[in-house]
Amino acid sequence: MTMEAYRYDDGSITYPGHTIGPNGSEPVGTVDLSEYEGEVVTWTNSTATPPGVRQPNALAIVEFDVDGESVRAIGQLTTDDVETGDTVRPVYAEELRDPEAGIKEPESQDWDGYRFEPV
Repeated sequence: MTMEAYRYDDGSITYPGHTIGPNGSEPVGTVDLSEYEGEVVTWTNSTATPPGVRQPNALAIVEFDVDGESVRAIGQLTTDDVETGDTVRPVYAEELRDPEAGIKEPESQDWDGYRFEPV
């Protein structure tokens, strides 16, 4: 599984990817952010989480430098032992939430994704 961001003809990169980029063009390629390390811009602990999501849930906004282009992502952290400015890397998680806790059929949803782990 990849942490896929989209690259556009003006060099900009968005995560998650969008069908139309910041300058109105379609994507011209992808970038796997799981191959990069990023810097914690800010973080928080959420104590009012959706059903099936751990409590508290440490979240961060992480900024990646991809070939000189900045791209930000928000996601869960593996720990709440982080500070703004820390270096993190994406790590794959099979379940970001308990599939049995939601109101939709578990088979109809993807429950995997990435968390950020301090380096």
